[in-house]
Amino acid sequence: KNMISKIIYIAGLQVYKLVLHLVAPFNIKAKQMVDGRREWKTNLAKQLNGRTGFVWFHCASLGEFEQGRPVIEAYKATKPDAKILVTFFSPSGYEIRKNYAGADVVAYLPFDSRRNARLFLDMVQPEKAVFVKYEYWYYFLSGLNQRKVPTYLISAIFRPAQPFFRWYGGFYRKMLTRFTQMYVQNEDSAVLLRSIRADNFEVAGDTRFDRVMQVAQTAKKVDVVEAFANGKPLMVAGSTWPQDETLLLAFIKNYSGDYKFVLVPHEVTPSHIAALERMIAVPYALFSKEDALIADKNVLVIDTIGLLSSAYRYANIAYIGGGFGVGIHNTLEAATYGIPVLWGPNYLKFHEAIGLAQAGGGFPVNDIGALTKVLNQLLNDNALRIHAGEAARCFVQNNGGATDKVLKALLR
Repeated sequence: KNMISKIIYIAGLQVYKLVLHLVAPFNIKAKQMVDGRREWKTNLAKQLNGRTGFVWFHCASLGEFEQGRPVIEAYKATKPDAKILVTFFSPSGYEIRKNYAGADVVAYLPFDSRRNARLFLDMVQPEKAVFVKYEYWYYFLSGLNQRKVPTYLISAIFRPAQPFFRWYGGFYRKMLTRFTQMYVQNEDSAVLLRSIRADNFEVAGDTRFDRVMQVAQTAKKVDVVEAFANGKPLMVAGSTWPQDETLLLAFIKNYSGDYKFVLVPHEVTPSHIAALERMIAVPYALFSKEDALIADKNVLVIDTIGLLSSAYRYANIAYIGGGFGVGIHNTLEAATYGIPVLWGPNYLKFHEAIGLAQAGGGFPVNDIGALTKVLNQLLNDNALRIHAGEAARCFVQNNGGATDKVLKALLR
């Protein structure tokens, strides 16, 4: 069974690479993944510049990087001479963070193979390796294990459907034994790991709680948002997708109260912004275009990236997008400011959203009727809104501390 699983794993990677190459001419993300790895050895050698002995952090994408970031920065603050390497699997992480000042080197992780793992580890010679949340690459983990490099998995979360917990999962379970220690987010994950007799783990929590608190303390002033609000209360809808925008704009069209609305779409391509403009039925402004009458508008569309977490600081209520698609974006980023947070129905894979709802600071909505009902309650009842916001703030603060637990292990 293990051998069959291994063959399927290797074949699956080959098929994935082939598909990427086939769709690259037509898909920008696939093209970035292919181009970014084309001369990976030459590019990495140039960046390493003969240096070895890195503390290596691997993140699948941007969300995982944000989870790893408080640990990277706390480690660097404690050991300023440490050399930090950050790798990404996905271009949506690499392209946005390739110039991250907290790392000495930022690179794409080459595709998992015996040869790639050997070459990569020979070049980097890591002192420690930290994988954030997930991504289990057999040859990289085996190579680290053979070289006796302490290897950690942090902010990990496990679900029953993963192959580790299935009858055919022996090959995948072997990967988990390659970690020196796994730091899991919650007790549900611990129960699953105990069910397969894993003992190299500890419940430490989710480093994202520490990260969002850190971000809130350093939030930027956004003059355009201040001018738009002009003293009125705000609702900020972040990382929205078309399904979210359809519902929100239907609500806004019929809303006649004091609140103003800031939309921060997940996709800021010209075509998406143009489509969004066609849907808005009330006076609006675009962040990228100067507007002398911005204070008179009802909606502000932030059509640029990098401002969402700072925009939340101005909000009285937040809505998080993605819940009518594959899953919601980061609810904690808004909750840390002590405001109630709404989102769509696809959130049950996100234990922090479940916890936020149970604490009374979060409100899942599944259609325009539910959205209208919850929003009318929060927009019209200040006491309810303040109480829900305080519940959200307490939920974030009570779940901090994972970074310190992981840091202690890395410094041992």
